[in-house]
Amino acid sequence: MSSLGVRGLRAFQQISQRTFSTAACRRVANKVPEKQKIFQADNGMPVHLKGGVMDALLYRLTMSLTVAGAAYVIYELVTIALPKKK
Repeated sequence: MSSLGVRGLRAFQQISQRTFSTAACRRVANKVPEKQKIFQADNGMPVHLKGGVMDALLYRLTMSLTVAGAAYVIYELVTIALPKKK
């Protein structure tokens, strides 16, 4: 290996060590136990709605798009199967 390659490798090692060491110093609150309590609570709600209002909105949007897409596919199939007469 050339001296330039060794220097580049050492620089990369220093940068990577610096990146990982500074990331470890940050203190972030661990929210996992709180989320576990919410999602494991036996309250009769489906798990995909336990996240709150945003989960409910995303669920409704997804279901609306699915129904609209299915209706459009059926419309197109009927249109293809029964072409207009000239």
